[in-house]
Amino acid sequence: MKIAFATQDLKRVDAHFGWAKNIAIYEIGPQGHRFLEAVQFDGDLKEDGNEDKLAPKIEAIKDCAILYVAAIGGSGAARVVANNIHPMKVNQPEEITDLLGKLEDVLKGTPPPWLRKALLKDQERTLDFEDQD
Repeated sequence: MKIAFATQDLKRVDAHFGWAKNIAIYEIGPQGHRFLEAVQFDGDLKEDGNEDKLAPKIEAIKDCAILYVAAIGGSGAARVVANNIHPMKVNQPEEITDLLGKLEDVLKGTPPPWLRKALLKDQERTLDFEDQD
């Protein structure tokens, strides 16, 4: 499953989704994680109610199941959820590697229902009609 992190320094979740300079994307599973890409954003990222700046960010994370942020506005959260991405807010800046480690531990055990649903986001839903008469 893919996880996105709103980050200014590519090391910590320390950014508001709307004004994050970077979105770091990782692939994660019970056996570990790997870095996939960092999507950079520039231009005017300040908090100003300009919803246009959210569109490229939503596009960048559309394949992700979870988005970690320091903060997210109401319309940003609504757009993230509408794309079947679960937003997770951290209360203070946290190391991305620490969050990945915690998530791996949860995946090794019995993930909560919302996380099991997020895991299914990756899997192609295929229907096999050949076995039916």
